[in-house]
Amino acid sequence: MLNNIFKAICVIFFMSGMLGCAGNTMKEIQPVKQVDLSRFMGDWYVIAVIPTMIETQAYNAIENYALNPDGTIATTFTYYKGGFDGPLKTYHPKGFVQPNTGNAIWGMQFIWPIKADFRIAYLDADYQRTIIARNARDYVWLMARTPTIAATEYEDMLQFTKALGYDITKIRKVPQSWPAPATTLSN
Repeated sequence: MLNNIFKAICVIFFMSGMLGCAGNTMKEIQPVKQVDLSRFMGDWYVIAVIPTMIETQAYNAIENYALNPDGTIATTFTYYKGGFDGPLKTYHPKGFVQPNTGNAIWGMQFIWPIKADFRIAYLDADYQRTIIARNARDYVWLMARTPTIAATEYEDMLQFTKALGYDITKIRKVPQSWPAPATTLSN
């Protein structure tokens, strides 16, 4: 039953993207020129988002990427629904890097054969912050390697997203709360 609901949500996600593209007269979002996939792999904390239906109540959201031997991207998206103590939700879409895009445009597949537009529109030089955008400008993900970022970095990412043509009033900060790292006392 839940699998069927998830598939229905993915179809709606795909259709909204298709309809958004049909009516979208904005310029195509240009991705970054080149992505070193090995450096891009790993955990990304979702700092803020224009959410899909499944993300509207996400807490401690993390997107993890792992490069498969065939060049596809194994993706694990996890979050707690409704609060930090809510039920853990996990999804496993697969990313398909589009050829001749510098590894910066992927098709993200939740269900076969649909591949949603996924563009790495911003990536800092240290691979610490990224913005994943879509031409339809319906969803966007501002992510970082840490659960929080400086207010100035967040504002810069918001302004970059706005310059892409997004309505940034729709962006929702994703609550992130993780235990503090253990410290050792030295005598």
